[in-house]
Amino acid sequence: MTTIIEAHGLVKRFGKVSALDHLDLLAESGYVTALLGPNGAGKTTFVSALATLLRLDAGELRVANVDVKSQPARVRRIIGLAGQYASVEPAMTGRENLEMIARLFGLDRRSARSSVEEVLERLDLVEAGGRLVRTYSGGMRRRLDLGASLVGRPRLLLLDEPTSGLDPRSRIEIWDSIRNLVADGTDVLLTTQYLEEADQLARNVVIIDHGRVIAAGPPDDLKNRAGRDVIEVRPRAAGDMPAVEGVLATVAIETPRSDLDTRRVSAVVEGGSEQLTLVVRSLDDRHIAVDDISLRRPTLDEVFLALTGNAPTRGPDGDESTADAA
Repeated sequence: MTTIIEAHGLVKRFGKVSALDHLDLLAESGYVTALLGPNGAGKTTFVSALATLLRLDAGELRVANVDVKSQPARVRRIIGLAGQYASVEPAMTGRENLEMIARLFGLDRRSARSSVEEVLERLDLVEAGGRLVRTYSGGMRRRLDLGASLVGRPRLLLLDEPTSGLDPRSRIEIWDSIRNLVADGTDVLLTTQYLEEADQLARNVVIIDHGRVIAAGPPDDLKNRAGRDVIEVRPRAAGDMPAVEGVLATVAIETPRSDLDTRRVSAVVEGGSEQLTLVVRSLDDRHIAVDDISLRRPTLDEVFLALTGNAPTRGPDGDESTADAA
């Protein structure tokens, strides 16, 4: 299997802060690689280095076997970059936006038109291509923004929080577009704090913290590595949640967690089936009615929390914060 990204011993300091601390990372070609980490872990710094936007203090970084430090111009011809927010011009049509960017990439008119039509078709925007972008939905704008990164036919697409702020339907549309891009031969490095997104899209997940890789592998392998089960209880009455927490606390190896919105209480346990039996008996003894009780594997969110000690943070509008001090 060939690699699209090779990073060895990357170091980047900002004053006394080490944003990257001898980071090593390999990403295979042909798949989505998801880069996860708490705020300040070094995600943005790593992507900026890949995009040739900053110079590393030490280490070796290659994209498609091209050295980023010595051949940045070649690397820029290999990659495409889409940030967190759509950067298209609303007063132009979707097609006009893409044609303008294609010409900026140096394509002649004929090649630009050909590339634009190919991109519109890949992203299911052919019918909307003649409309002004101001009439597009948020999801359509994000897909057009992806298209703007593709008209130069990059081998590697860097996606920074591609579905931030989108509604669930638009998010699923973007996921489908990303899957289609990979199927058509574009490699993708995805940074996200929507851990469900990484679970849905990525063949390989890399978790970094304090500028170093602390875990890497397929999502299922990372879940298996946690080596724990989760008991989840949904009491019939919201007022019983504290009592359910008390029951789960007797078998949990960590403090139970409650979600008031979904009325669910969960706890990480060892020896899941035995502990589940004890919980069912205790709930019955206390006459606590439940709508649902289950034993499941940990989610990627819970693996993330166990490895980093941080939960994905949420901004004031309910979306994950995308600030990265590094």
